[in-house]
Amino acid sequence: MLKVVCLNFRYSVKESRTYMIEFKHISKVYPNGTIGLNDINLTIHPGEFVVIVGLSGAGKSTLLRAINRLHETTDGEILIDGKSITKANGAELRRMRRDIGMIFQTFNLVKRSTVIRNVLSGRVGYHSTLRTVLGLFPKHDIELSLKALERVNIREKAYSRADELSGGQQQRVSIARALAQEAKIILADEPVASLDPLTTRQVMDDLKRINTELGITTVVNLHFIDLAREYATRIIGLRAGKVVYDGPVSEATDDVFSEIYGRAIKKDELLGVLEE
Repeated sequence: MLKVVCLNFRYSVKESRTYMIEFKHISKVYPNGTIGLNDINLTIHPGEFVVIVGLSGAGKSTLLRAINRLHETTDGEILIDGKSITKANGAELRRMRRDIGMIFQTFNLVKRSTVIRNVLSGRVGYHSTLRTVLGLFPKHDIELSLKALERVNIREKAYSRADELSGGQQQRVSIARALAQEAKIILADEPVASLDPLTTRQVMDDLKRINTELGITTVVNLHFIDLAREYATRIIGLRAGKVVYDGPVSEATDDVFSEIYGRAIKKDELLGVLEE
């Protein structure tokens, strides 16, 4: 059963700062010798909506997951708001990760639990393990989680089981979890890869609206080229672990994408073609 403990404090997402992300000579070499990332130097500015594109195996997920150290790097350093997450450990690493929300392709929800409990899991970094295991979430956390669900238009599903929801609704729960976490950065690793075209646009609209209204720095890996052009403020193209394009959407022509992919664009890389 969900328990509510009243504490006297409040939080406004609009009052929070958003963070800069800096990659300094980041490389990743896997144990088998495969190069995942090759001397990456990037600065992602506060409030940007960055989309990373490239073929499967180009290093998109490795780059994204290096930001919160779900993937460890071999060389270099990543700074979050001027602090090295690469060198952080223990309580310091937990505090830094608390500011980074993660959205996965497979949603990463506890399917047998309620929607509200899944959203509240974004709050575990703020409380002791015992309190969260017992479900002793403050009233503030409940209100914050319900507000997050309202922002993605599924508040009415708060007390439904997660496995009763459609794929698009489950992804919205994961977005709400990142909001409840009070993330300063949102990372989304192929968040629409398993969704139909209509639901894909709904989820992308949610992410873009949150980025625009709250100014949360957002970094997204995408398969569909036209989605990247439609939603991004900046596109980063990876090929074989190296940055081969980094610039505004207006300059990301078909020729640029052909250079990123090393070949012509295929129909299944355009969501618009699938919608027709």
